[in-house]
Amino acid sequence: MRLSALFLRIGVFIIAAFVSAFAARATVAVVETRSVVSVQEDLIDAGHNWASVLGDGLQVIIEGEAPTEAARFNAITTAGKIVDASRVIDNMSVIDSAGIAPPEFAIEILRNDSGVSLIGLIPAGTDRDLLASRIASIADGQPVTDLLEVADYPVPETWPRALNYALRALDELPRSKISVTSRRVSVKAISDSADEKRRLETRLARNTPENVAIALEITAPRPVISPFLTRFTLDDEGARFITCAVDTAEAERKIVWAATQIGFEGRTNCTQALGAPSRSWGDAVALSIEAVGKLGGGTVTVSNTDIAVVALEGTDQGTFDNVIGELENNLPDVYALEAELPRAPESGDEGPPQFTATRSPEGAVQLRGRVADELMNTTAEQFAFAKFGQRNVTMGTRVVDGLPSGWSIRVLAGIEALSQLSNGSVTVQPDLVVIRGNTGRESASTEIASLLIDKLGTSTEVDIDVTYVKELDPIAGLPTPEECVAQITAVTEVRKITFEPGAADLAADTQGVIDDIADILKKCANLRIQIAGYTDSQGREEMNQQLSQQRAQSVLDALRVRRVPVGAFEAIGFGEADPIADNDTEEGREANRRIEFSLIVPEPIPEEPTALEEIEAANEDAAEEPAE
Repeated sequence: MRLSALFLRIGVFIIAAFVSAFAARATVAVVETRSVVSVQEDLIDAGHNWASVLGDGLQVIIEGEAPTEAARFNAITTAGKIVDASRVIDNMSVIDSAGIAPPEFAIEILRNDSGVSLIGLIPAGTDRDLLASRIASIADGQPVTDLLEVADYPVPETWPRALNYALRALDELPRSKISVTSRRVSVKAISDSADEKRRLETRLARNTPENVAIALEITAPRPVISPFLTRFTLDDEGARFITCAVDTAEAERKIVWAATQIGFEGRTNCTQALGAPSRSWGDAVALSIEAVGKLGGGTVTVSNTDIAVVALEGTDQGTFDNVIGELENNLPDVYALEAELPRAPESGDEGPPQFTATRSPEGAVQLRGRVADELMNTTAEQFAFAKFGQRNVTMGTRVVDGLPSGWSIRVLAGIEALSQLSNGSVTVQPDLVVIRGNTGRESASTEIASLLIDKLGTSTEVDIDVTYVKELDPIAGLPTPEECVAQITAVTEVRKITFEPGAADLAADTQGVIDDIADILKKCANLRIQIAGYTDSQGREEMNQQLSQQRAQSVLDALRVRRVPVGAFEAIGFGEADPIADNDTEEGREANRRIEFSLIVPEPIPEEPTALEEIEAANEDAAEEPAE
C-alpha cells in the first residue's frame, strides 16, 4: 500500500514537470512572437522597411542592409524601445557609400530688373570666388541672390564649358532664364525688338561649347493686327499668298505645310502678330487652303472669323459640294464659311443624288454627298463616330432639299455596311447600293447582303464585290515574329530614332516613329525582343557604353508607356561596338548612332541520347573495329 502511494507521488511530480516545461516553452514562444511582431511594426513605422526581424528564444535579431550608418543605429534604438536592449542582436550591414552615383550638377539662373538669382548644385571643384565675381560684374550693381549648394564629387568634363557659355549668354540678356547642366544649356529670353532678337541669336550661336547641347529661345514683342487677315490664291499662275498673318510659329508651320502640298514654293514671310480671333486660327487657315487645292484652284480669304472661298469657273458641281461640305464640317465652330462657284446657268444636269462613304486601309473614313437636313447630317456623323472612332471620320456632306423618300435610312445602312469592311467604299443611290472593298472575314458578303435587305427591304438592289484577304483576318493574318521585326526594321530605316544631343531623352520628332513601332508590337504576341543601343566612337568608351544603355532603356520605357507588353524585352547598350559605317566621317558617325531591334532566340538544348541509342551506338562501333 505504501509502495503504491510512493509511485503515485512520483507520477504526479513527473506530470507536473512535463506540464511546467510545456507551459514555459509556450510562454517563451508567445513572448518571442510578440516581440518580433512589435519590433517589426515599429521599424516599418519608423521608415526602416529594409530591415527584417527574426526571433531566437528571448533574443531579437535584426537583419538587412541599412542605407547609412545613422539608419542602422536608429533601427537598433527603435528595437530597444520595445524589448530590452540586451536582447537585440545586430546582424545589419551598411551600403557602401563609394558605389553611390554622383548627383546631377545644375544651376538655374534668373535675371531681370530686380537683379540676378542663382539656385542649384555645383561641384566643389568650381572656383566659387571667380563665379561670384563674374556674376557681380554682370549684375552691374543690382542685387545678387546666391542659393548655390556644393557637392564634393569629380567635376564633369564639359561642366566648365557649359558654365562659361551660360555666363556669356547672361551678360548679353538682361531679361532671361538660363538652365545649366554639364550636357545642356537652355536659354529663354526677351528682346526689345525683332532686329535685336536676330542680333542676339547670331552672337550666341557663335563659339558654342563642344559636346554641350544649346537650346536658344529669344522672343520679341509682336505687333497687333486688326483685322487678322490671310488670303491665298491657286490658279494658272501658281500658288501664292497675297497676305499672311499668324499668331504662333506653330500656326505658320501648319499653313505653310498645307500650301506646300498644293504647289506653293518659296517663303511666306507671314507676320507673327497679336489679334488672332481664335486659338485655332492656324487650323482654320490650313483647312481652307487644303480645300482650295481639292477644288483644283480658287481663292480663300480668312478675315477674323469670316472665311470666303471662291472656286474657279467651271469647277465640277459634285466636287464643289463635297469639298465645301467637308470644310464646313471640319472648321472650328467660331468660323463662318461662305462659298461661291462662278458658273453659267446652263451648266447641265447634276445627275441623281448620291451619298458615298469610303474607308482607307489606315482606317480613315470619309462621308461625302447629300443628306436631307441638319439633323440627319448630325445623326450620320455621330453614327460614323460610333462605328469608326471620332478621330478617323471626315465629313464632306451637304444638306440638300428634295431628296427621295427613305434617303436617310439608306445613308445609315450604307455607313453600317462600310463598318463590315477593312477598307473599301459604299455608294448609295435612290435605286442601288454598291459595295466594294476588302475584308478579313469570309462571311462578310453574306452578312452585308442580309443587313441591307433587312434595313431597306427585299426589293433593294444591291451590288456587292467584297474580297476576302487572309492578311486582314485577325487570326489568320497575324504576323510571325520574324515579320514583326522586319516591319520594325522597315520603319526605322525610313525614319531613324533620334535623341537629344549627348543625352538619352528621345527627340520630339521621333515620337511618331515610336508610335508606329508600338502599333506593330501590339499586333505581335509573345515576342522576346532585344533593343540594342549603339554610339559612334567619339568620347570615352565607358561613357559611350553607358549612353547607349540609357538610350536603349529610354526606347523600352517609351514602348511601356504606350502599353506595349515589354516584360520579355531586353534593353542592352553596346556602346561603340559593331560600327556599320566609318567613324571618321560625320555621315558614318550618324549611321553608327542607332537603335536596333532583334529577336531573342533561345539556344537550342542538345538532345541527350536514350539508353537504347547509346547501346546501339556502342554495338555499331564494336562492329566497325574489326573492319578497320
